[in-house]
Amino acid sequence: MSVPTDLLAILACPSADHAPLRLETSGSGEELVCTSCLSRFPVTDGIPVLLADEAVVGPRGLGVPATDEPAAEQTEQPATDAPAGNPPTGRPPETAS
Repeated sequence: MSVPTDLLAILACPSADHAPLRLETSGSGEELVCTSCLSRFPVTDGIPVLLADEAVVGPRGLGVPATDEPAAEQTEQPATDAPAGNPPTGRPPETAS
């Protein structure tokens, strides 16, 4: 018995980040895999077992992202030499005489 698509759409990893899960089939049956930490949770008779004690923990641990890629919302700000509060002008800084 497979996990219904509408149920799969609302399930999330039980770790603090609550990342989405994807359904995979392996030799031991169906498993839900966290898309962030890659922890695997068994599906027994069509029922997801989202207990940490029953999980095969991902390579870095439950809830710890499996890759070092930064999140999409984290973007670097361009560096400027302008003092705080003053926008860059494109001209070299003035020196005191």
